Amino acid sequence: MLSARKQVVFITGASSGIGKVTAEYLAERGYKVYGTGRNPKRARRSYSLLPMDVCDTESIRKAIEGILAEEGRIDVLINNAGMGITGPLEDTPTEEMKRVFDTNFFGPIEVMKSVLPTMRKQKSGLIINITSIAGYMGLPFRGIYSATKGALELITESARMELKGFGIEVTNVAPGDFSTNIIAGRYHAPLLESSAYKEIYQKSLELMDSHVDQGGDPIQMAKKIHQIIQMPSPAVHYKVGAFMQKFSIVLKRILPSRVYEKLLMNHYKL
Repeated sequence: MLSARKQVVFITGASSGIGKVTAEYLAERGYKVYGTGRNPKRARRSYSLLPMDVCDTESIRKAIEGILAEEGRIDVLINNAGMGITGPLEDTPTEEMKRVFDTNFFGPIEVMKSVLPTMRKQKSGLIINITSIAGYMGLPFRGIYSATKGALELITESARMELKGFGIEVTNVAPGDFSTNIIAGRYHAPLLESSAYKEIYQKSLELMDSHVDQGGDPIQMAKKIHQIIQMPSPAVHYKVGAFMQKFSIVLKRILPSRVYEKLLMNHYKL
């Protein structure tokens, strides 16, 4: 395994939140870090920040070509860029659903496809997909978000088996609620006065936002990602978050589906 100072790390969505904290944490430990953002602002950083949109294949190509021109290799891809979405299924515009799938699911796949030729030539590489604990269950008023992250979890499982023979490891890290600016970038279906869901959606939205505000420190994610990078053979799934958030996945496995559904409904006061 290459030493940290010789490893090139590529992080999407590194201008804020978990991506930014992780990029800074790894750069401080000697990794050569390249992050991306749709509109990177000039600022003093411990890592390079490139303009890139995961929904724009041309911008992906340019970003990767730029890194390869500078470094000649990419050792770690951290697919972190994503966006949230909330709303009743009936009231959420289909075009917004598609936009979130493009960002959270098809975007990471395009980035993976773009780095794989380089990793295959190297006969080494690590891909870490940032998913979500929400991807393990269909949450009320967050169903589309849950679906995008759940789909990325399954793609990770598939790609992991396809790429083993090339010396490429693929894994995912599912965070729970962390105190970031995700709310600002989240699409919220409007609270329509005429909506049949107005009251229960508003209460659920306030609850969801409070969970983020009271969430953990994103440095926990950075530390876990660093730990995974150092592993010779990472596992398929990792979860990072509060105990009950992680335990909710265990409960879904062992409880009857109706009982688990009732627990979720009670939690969201439905």
